[in-house]
Amino acid sequence: MSEAAKVKSIFLYPIKSCRGISVSEAPLSSTGFRWDRQWVVVNSKGRACTQRVDPKLALVEVELPKDAFALGWNPNKSSYLVIRAPGMDELKVSLCRPSETCDGVSVWEWSGSALDEGDEASKWFTNYLGKPSRLVRFNEESETRPVDPNYASGFKVMFSDGYPFLLASQGSLDSLNERLMEPVPINRFRPNILVDGCEPFSEDLWKEIKIENFTFHGVKLCARCKIPTINQENAVSASEPTETLVKFRSGKVLRPTQTGQGKVYFGQNMVCHDLHEGNGKVIKVGDPVFVIKTFSSYDETST
Repeated sequence: MSEAAKVKSIFLYPIKSCRGISVSEAPLSSTGFRWDRQWVVVNSKGRACTQRVDPKLALVEVELPKDAFALGWNPNKSSYLVIRAPGMDELKVSLCRPSETCDGVSVWEWSGSALDEGDEASKWFTNYLGKPSRLVRFNEESETRPVDPNYASGFKVMFSDGYPFLLASQGSLDSLNERLMEPVPINRFRPNILVDGCEPFSEDLWKEIKIENFTFHGVKLCARCKIPTINQENAVSASEPTETLVKFRSGKVLRPTQTGQGKVYFGQNMVCHDLHEGNGKVIKVGDPVFVIKTFSSYDETST
């Protein structure tokens, strides 16, 4: 079996809708990469704040200890999530489990309780966003957030929009950028895994792939919201790249006889079948990607 691509970059986003971290390797867990979307900022009603409403979140940088991506690493009292943003003092949030909980937290259709990171973090995000806010952490001990069973029954996430992994290719980004007056970086699309070496948009039809010894299944093309139109360096929104994507990446173009014609697609949502808690599993930049099964056409894919 010949490789179809290589892993070019690995990204994770500790705080939902805030800036991502690029790493050379990342431990896998049953909810996605370790630390991915483990935190979310919520408003006074407990609803998740995202760049769709608060584009300033794009400017919030997060940093984890270098050792946090080592297998088996556990935080101690001097381990922090460090948070920075323009015009704000640095915020340090202990990685040790907080004692307080926050009830009535909701992300899309899911609601439950979460761990509350305290008043200092709340004050920081309240000042930054200009509205009452709290930073909360997913409580894996008491809560489960299942993936939509219509697409991938039996899987779960923390505060991701819907699925444990989002994969995109450099070829797809290059193809888009050839059509744009001003090219956009991959951070507009917030993937977890960026691969290189395959044809543009070939990842759309990947039904089953292997990276290392792990089997990933493509379960749903990623329908894009307004976030790709937000410049992640200055939080300013414009019409591109969505305006161009509509012309060649809409459901109307890709699947004219199916549902979802008004949506725009970029990237493939994936689940990993070989993951059980406690197993030491890592993927690395440079790992080969092998395609095991493909969909025969866009009509077979889910959207």
